[in-house]
Amino acid sequence: MTPRGTDWSLAALVLLGCATGALTLFAGSPSEAWVFAVHGICGLALAAVVGWKVRRVWPRMTRPARWDARTGGGLVAVAIVALALLSGVAWASGADVNFGGYGLLNWHFALGAVLGLAVLGHALLRAKRPRRRDLAGRRQLLATAGVGVFAVIAWRAERSLARLLGARGADRRFTGSYEAASFQGNAFPATSWVADAPRPLEEGSYRLRVDGMVAGPLDLPLAALQAGDELAATLDCTGGFYSTQRWSGAELGRLLDLAAPLPAATHLRVVSITGYRWSFALEDARSMLLATSVSGEALSHDHGAPARLVAPGRRGFQWVKWVTRLELGDGPDPGAAASTVWSSFTPEGRGSA
Repeated sequence: MTPRGTDWSLAALVLLGCATGALTLFAGSPSEAWVFAVHGICGLALAAVVGWKVRRVWPRMTRPARWDARTGGGLVAVAIVALALLSGVAWASGADVNFGGYGLLNWHFALGAVLGLAVLGHALLRAKRPRRRDLAGRRQLLATAGVGVFAVIAWRAERSLARLLGARGADRRFTGSYEAASFQGNAFPATSWVADAPRPLEEGSYRLRVDGMVAGPLDLPLAALQAGDELAATLDCTGGFYSTQRWSGAELGRLLDLAAPLPAATHLRVVSITGYRWSFALEDARSMLLATSVSGEALSHDHGAPARLVAPGRRGFQWVKWVTRLELGDGPDPGAAASTVWSSFTPEGRGSA
């Protein structure tokens, strides 16, 4: 593999790893397991090519007299790549450690994002265009195929080796998450996407507003949500845990029918007291649940009481907590993603209102 071909291979693998890493945030159903597989294989291929690159430049790296203006940046890039790869491998192997209050998976996401931005910036500003001999030829084909075969075999062997050694990593879900307090009520971890921390909502004065494109807007008391509809579903948090529970409350389809959606309504926006919200296609949303209890226990405040969304097959940040409004519209909500950040800075999100 030529030097320039190696550099472009590294860039392509980093960007593919970042792209699939971003997709893992939204992949929650078993049919989307391929996203995690591609991400893992991409990481292992990146490790192989980095090793190839380091082997070639090692003499220059170990002799300060041969350093130039680009050496420092190269060493930093190698360090970030190594830390991103090691954090991912350590997490998959079952390591459960924290640095600065954040777990390995959080650091893996952060390092991957920094690396992706750096590589993209370098490719746009300074990268040399690949030549035909950097991409074509028997030697290039064999090198590329070798890296790919190694990555796939290593990815397939990792889980088997973990089972053989009895490592914790063998028990993780296809998303990479580890089980936490399934069917134990409120015992599973309580997390928020950024830092939402609202005051507890009073059950007696709680009202759920159902409005937007409906024939009859509603203000429903908590008792209307305690309808006894049940759903067994797995909450899979992007922070690295999953918990399967039996949730009880009111199916969204039941609540929406009370308000009579207009024919033009296609999407449902589920809104928290903090301003946090997420949007779903109406057809998908009807089978979701607004839960008031979890595995026989009344939902705790940390887990979204009086009512939180249960959205099977979606990642945990889409399971909106402290729900106070259902709004029907004629299209998806383009501001939903941004609300996951700014909701923590609203008076309600900070708990000051």
